Parts: sequence; structure tokens; C-alpha cells
Amino acid sequence: MKKNTNDITATLGKPKKRKTWKFWTIFWFLLIGTPIAGITFLVTRPQITEYETAEITRGTLTVLVNATGQLQPTNQIQVGAEVSGLIREVLVDFNDEVSAGDLLALIDTEELSAIVVQANAALASAEASLAEANAIALESRAARNRTSALVRNNNASPQALDTRNAALASAEAGVSRAEAGVVQAQAALDSAQSRLGEAEIRSPINGMVLDRLIEEGQTVAASFQTPHLFTIAQDLSQMELQVDVDEADIGVVHEGQMASFTVDAYPAREFEAEIVQVRNAPRQQSGVVTYEALLVVANPDFSLKPGMTATADITVGVVEDALLVPNGALRFMPPDQEDAARPSSSDGTLRGQVWLETEGEGEQSIPEALELEIGESDGRLTVILDGMLEVGQEVIVDVVRNRRGN
Repeated sequence: MKKNTNDITATLGKPKKRKTWKFWTIFWFLLIGTPIAGITFLVTRPQITEYETAEITRGTLTVLVNATGQLQPTNQIQVGAEVSGLIREVLVDFNDEVSAGDLLALIDTEELSAIVVQANAALASAEASLAEANAIALESRAARNRTSALVRNNNASPQALDTRNAALASAEAGVSRAEAGVVQAQAALDSAQSRLGEAEIRSPINGMVLDRLIEEGQTVAASFQTPHLFTIAQDLSQMELQVDVDEADIGVVHEGQMASFTVDAYPAREFEAEIVQVRNAPRQQSGVVTYEALLVVANPDFSLKPGMTATADITVGVVEDALLVPNGALRFMPPDQEDAARPSSSDGTLRGQVWLETEGEGEQSIPEALELEIGESDGRLTVILDGMLEVGQEVIVDVVRNRRGN
């Protein structure tokens, strides 16, 4: 027998929907509300700023000026040719040691030798003309003397004597002209011989051949300018370092200051040098103005080569037993005071400012400013000349992080 559906529902009762609704309400409240409550708690906690500090130290401060340049021989000569011709022989090569007067190369001398022969012939002709002019003058002088004696004895007219005097003067002029011709011919011969000697290319100094720019059989032309054949360095045991000093640093660079430098060939080795000249002529490249300083370098083992690029540190100042503060402390400003004015320098003194940590409420420390009189700096540390700081005292150099307190 079937039961009526309505009777079953009446017997069992309706489903309890209210309890299910409460369960899901609590579930979603916990799921969403718990993170929000946590975030709210973290955000509303007081913010604490932590600082990085460094110690005040005492020591020696060395102030350096950095500059770069190239090594060069103290005396470097470019040897050229003053005559044109074919290179008949080259007698030296790269790195050869030479002495002053040593033959380096020979230029073909056939044409120059022919010019010398012609000049010799011209000189001989001029000397013969002089001899002839002297003979004519001698004859004219004798004729004038005879005529003069005849005039004194009234055996010749005065006009005859005048004629003889004129002939003698002309003969003497011929002698002078012939003498000038001899001098001219001799000069031409000397020039030709000199040109012939210039075909022998000789070293003007003692030194080493750094560069050779010619080969046997090559033709050189010296019509418009002297061709460059060899480069000779006088003494490589002592060299020059020419460095460019920035205009901002040139005021503290002087003759007599010492420097150390390195080259790429020996990165672990330091070489010593001394400034011997600071040149006043400015150099400008890409808007940057520099001045050249010349340093002397001892090179007894010949390890340094001409043309090497060197990076030099010039010692421009040394401060012994100085109280030193890190430069980061002088640059630091608390985050809430970044727009505040820094101490200004006056009366020839340089002023700076550091910040010290002091106790505040709770965990938060409060930065306190302290003004200082400062001196020279090496880019990392600065000398303290006057100020209420002691060795070991901590100064703030940076903000480490911000965290939330308890």
C-alpha cells in the first residue's frame, strides 16, 4: 500500500537550511577577514628606520690625483734624407744600437758624383780665368809704369799715360771679376760635395733604432719635404711619461711631486716617477680641458717600451695622524630632511655635516646633525680639522631598511 508523499514529509519534517547558511557565513568570514586583519595589524604597527654606521678612525691620509698618458724616450730623433735618389743599401734594422756618425743607409750617388765633377771643372776654369786676368793686369801695370817714366822725361804725352791708367784699371777689375768667379765655383763645388755627403745617412746621436721606414731599392724624393727614414731613441734606460691632468686637479700638481704608475704589460708592478715640468698650454678635446705634466722614469731593465699607456697616481698631499671620517657620512641626509640646506663654507674653511644616532622613544633612534670643519680628502676618507668627534665613534652613512616595531 502506497504512502502519501505529504504524509512522509509531515512525519520527517523539512530540511534544516538555516544551519548550512551559518556554516558558510563563518567559513567565508574567516577566509577573507583573517588576511585583512593581519595586513591591518602590520600596516598600523609603528615604522622603525634602521641605519648603517661607520667608525671615526685615525691614520695617514694620502691625497692622489689620477692621470693617464704615454711613455716616450727622453730624446727621440727622426732621421730623414735631404737628397732624392734610390736607396742603394740599408745598414741597420729595428732595435740596433748605433753611435753618432754611424752609417745607416746609402743613397745612389751617380748623379751627385757627376755634379761634383762638373763643379770641380767649373772651379778649375774659374781659377784659369783668374790667372789670365792677373797676367793682363801685370802687363797693364808694366805698360803704365813705362809710359809714366816717358811722361816725366817729356818723351810721351799725358794723354798716353791716361790711356795706360785706364787699361790698368780695367785689368784690375778683370782680376776682381775672376776672383769672384773662383769663389762662386768653389761654393758650387762645396755644395755639390755636401749633397754627395748627404747621400750617406748617418746617425746624429747614440741610441737605438726604434723604427725603419725604408727598404733597399726604394726611391726617396726630397723635393718638397724631408722624407722620414729612421726613428732613433737616445737612451731607453730613462724615459718620460707625459700625462694629461684634468683642469680641476691642475691647481694641486707641482714640480717635484712623486707619482706611481702601472702599465697593462705589468698590471701587478708599480713604477715610480717624478714630475719635472707642468706645462701651461691647455689641451681641449671633446669639451674637456687638460694640462700636460712631464714625469721622468728610471728604466734600468728596459721593461718599459715607448708608447705604452700608463695610469699614474700623483701624490699631491700627505696628512699624518689625522682624524678621518668616511665620505659617505658627509653625503648622508636623513630621508625626511633630504631638502635641507647643507653647511656652507666661508672664511677659507670647508664645512661638512655628519649625523649621529641618538636614543628616541621605543625602538626608534633619532639622527642628530653635527657640523664639522673638514680638510683634504682622498675620495674615500676626509680629514676632520675641528669637530666634537672621537676615534671609534659611529656616524651614519646610509639607511639600511625600514621595519615595523612591536
